[in-house]
Formats: sequence, C-alpha cells, structure tokens
Amino acid sequence: MRTVRVLTAALLAGAAALTVAGTAAADTPSASPGPTSSGKADSAPTEAGTSFRTATPLRPGQRATAGASTGDYLYWVLPVDAQQRVTVKATVTLPETASRHGAATWQLDVYDGLRRRQACTYGTQARAAAKEAPSVELSCTLRTVRAGAEPWANDPLPGSYYVRLTVLDLPEEDLGLPVRAAVEATVAETGGAHAVDGALAAPLVPATVTGSLREPEDGWSGGWWSDRWLWTAAGGVLGALAGIFGYSLTRGAGRPSRVPPGA
Repeated sequence: MRTVRVLTAALLAGAAALTVAGTAAADTPSASPGPTSSGKADSAPTEAGTSFRTATPLRPGQRATAGASTGDYLYWVLPVDAQQRVTVKATVTLPETASRHGAATWQLDVYDGLRRRQACTYGTQARAAAKEAPSVELSCTLRTVRAGAEPWANDPLPGSYYVRLTVLDLPEEDLGLPVRAAVEATVAETGGAHAVDGALAAPLVPATVTGSLREPEDGWSGGWWSDRWLWTAAGGVLGALAGIFGYSLTRGAGRPSRVPPGA
C-alpha cells in the first residue's frame, strides 16, 4: 500500500504541474504589435479602401478611421486564425442634420478570403439612423474560425477577412455628403473546444493583399497550446489512478487470511 500511495502522490503532482502550466499558457496575453522597421509601433489606419483589392490592412485591436462620402463602399482587411472569434464594430458619424433630407440605413458586412459573406452570430449588422441622429453604431460577431472544413461547407477558415461598410438606403439628395467612419476588430481565443483534426495547407490570403497583410503575432495556426491538453492529461491521470486502485483491491482480495494460533 505504501507503493500505491507513492505512485498516487506522484501522479497527482504531475497533474497539478500540467494544470498550472496549461493555465499559464492559456492566460498569457497575445503580444502587442511590435515595432516596425522604422522603430515605431504600428499606427492605426486613417483611410479605407474602396474595393476588395484596395482594402486597407487592419490589425486586431486597432481602431481605424476614415473620411468618406455618403454612398462610398469602405473596405478593411485583417488576419484571423483558427480557434479565434472576431467581433467587428463600426461607428459612422453622420453629416449635420440641416444638410440631410431623411433617414439612412447603414450596414456592416464581413467576408472571408474567398469573398464569401459570413453570417453574424449576433450583433446589429444593419441599422437605420433617423434624420436627427448624430451617428450610427453597428457590430458583427462571426462564428469561431475553424482549422479545416468540408469542401461543401461555408465554415469560416483561417486567413484574411474583409470588413465592408456602406449605406443601403437614403434620400438621393444625401448622396455625397461627408461622413466619418471608425472601425475596430477584436479577436477572442476560444480554445480547444472548437479544435478540429486537420488544417488548411495555407491560409486564405489572396495574392492582392499578401504583401500588405501581416500574419498573426504567433504565425498562422502557430499556437501549440489547447485546453484539450488538460483534458487529455487529466484523463490519463484518472485512468492510472483507477488502475492502481483496482490493483490494490485485487491484491488485497487475493491474500490468504491468517489463521489464529491454536484454532
């Protein structure tokens, strides 16, 4: 039984070490954008593209701004990796009330590297702003990006994601009025709950943006850690403990009982 206790204590200590290591790895925040070759940190974009091909690169966590005319299509592009869930928020500062002729409906769309429009799981993707409204706010949270998918599926895959902001409906007289747009994208790590076997050979990053779109801080699918490691280690420890406990029971049951002297 002493051997059993020693083995049990060793296994529990190993499990605790794995748990601490896993928690530390999972809780480590992502590295902030590092300095560029000029020695300065990446600055947030102050303009937007007008098509997929001219989309302005945007890093997660940055707040991009742009001045435009009502009716323009505004495009940004950002990298999103597997097991990440992106939320895009946009604020449009509208023209002066005196220069407007009625309400306007604005919409925020997100497309993947294949230019497939991705559905929002929640958020206000389109909103009508009254004539007196000073601004309009929109948001879209996508499904968690998967490492791989079936050819027929429309699952979000690692690569570039395009953000498009535009007005859908407004009085014709209001076309061309100046507006100010602000867009911000945040990325949340979802962990091993969304991990799948297999992965893309390469992220969906079109050649038109490869030179300007930087990859995630730890590379494409570069994060080795997943909370599945904890579940696997815990399962192994519990299995070992169950085996040791069963062995101790069978060993104790197989011992012959001692007969008292003189019986």
